[in-house]
Amino acid sequence: MDQTVQISRNRGRISKEELISTVRNGQIDTVILAICDMQGRLMGKRLTGEFFLQQGLKHGAHFCNYLLGTDMEMNTPSGYQKVNWSDGYGDWLAQPDWNTVRVISWLERTALILCDAVDESTGELIDISPRSILKRQVDRARKKGIVFSMASELEFFLMKDTYEEAYQKGYEHLQLAGHYNEDYNLLQGTRNEPFYRKLRQWMAATDIPIESSKGEASIGQHEVNIGYSDALIAADRHALFKHGAKEIGIKEGVALTFMAKPDHRWTGSSGHIHMSAQDLHTGKSLFYDAGTNSDGMSSTMQCILAGVLAYTRDFALCFAPNINSYKRFAIESWAPVHIVWSRDNRSSGYRIVGSESSLRMENRITGADINPYLAYAAMIGAGLQGLEEELTLATEHQGNAYEGKEGALAIPRSLYEAVDCWERSEVVKKVLGEEVAYHYGHAARLEQQAFDMFVTNWERRRYFEQG
Repeated sequence: MDQTVQISRNRGRISKEELISTVRNGQIDTVILAICDMQGRLMGKRLTGEFFLQQGLKHGAHFCNYLLGTDMEMNTPSGYQKVNWSDGYGDWLAQPDWNTVRVISWLERTALILCDAVDESTGELIDISPRSILKRQVDRARKKGIVFSMASELEFFLMKDTYEEAYQKGYEHLQLAGHYNEDYNLLQGTRNEPFYRKLRQWMAATDIPIESSKGEASIGQHEVNIGYSDALIAADRHALFKHGAKEIGIKEGVALTFMAKPDHRWTGSSGHIHMSAQDLHTGKSLFYDAGTNSDGMSSTMQCILAGVLAYTRDFALCFAPNINSYKRFAIESWAPVHIVWSRDNRSSGYRIVGSESSLRMENRITGADINPYLAYAAMIGAGLQGLEEELTLATEHQGNAYEGKEGALAIPRSLYEAVDCWERSEVVKKVLGEEVAYHYGHAARLEQQAFDMFVTNWERRRYFEQG
């Protein structure tokens, strides 16, 4: 069979053997080896086809371990135990996961492979790597006979400016791609459909299946729903979508932002996560039980949901990782403020939707700025903890969850509060391990310190004359 046809039929996914063949016959001349950093960004190297066959195929690629110890601006702050100047910032290995080989539809003759960060001398996963963190929780679930299926809904703002123009403007006075609220509005959506159609089609052709896209609840805001799948595959697709959407934006002369709250006047951008569970051996839903008195919610689902609710504050750094994340949580803003659950209620932190085999929970706390590997790992880890502890599910919240009710826990209101919850939590250390808990807690403290030293335009406008 002609290899070009085979790639097309596989919708972008090819095997290791097919990659070798396409590199040899010249269809692919660039191979990207990528890891996910702490902030959820893809980092890596572009290998020539020839070098990939000679070296990358067997050994992967080395990368400086500082990539798992930087801030958003790629500074190398001190205080990390595993990556620091004292140890000389050595190399770790980006080891290809051959189940993730993709032909990238929006780049010319290019394939991409997601990699695991490993210690070359031992072959062991680097524990602080986001993909490693999720893989450990997936393995923990499989040992209990559970497979978690997940999916992300990602919201973002589209600008008519390029990224370079936005930078030159200081990210002020940006041109939103629209002039009125486009939530479900097909007419406004049509204005940007030439871009969104390319986004959907190119993603689908790269094995990032898109169920739908729609206008969201603000000017220039859009939402894309990524197809449901196994937790690790879903997190891979989430990370690839965000990276790819920005690359497509660069090609098309526009900019997208996945900031949780780009402007205090705009609706925040969510990154809702849907989760269900199946029996490892039978594939049967573990969330649905027709014999219960809880509208089909099995005892397993109730314990897992109880765990997620109980430990949301502990894992808040995974659900809201940045200073800006906490600006999104506001009353009647479509982002929740209380850690409660309800059936089909968009004011609650956790919304239960679907029925029978499609019964699932939706995490509405997470924003579009999450690292998917960390957010998915936190949901699974907290849920499994609830199962192990046989936690009892709290009563469903009825009515407007923004009003809360007596005893309802609030989502942390700042990164300060989230760091405090994280550092006090024994569950975070138990689920993720003490090294991971320290590493990401330290990163959050550094981010807060960097912000605290910065003077904002808000302060100048408020205090320059009147202060």
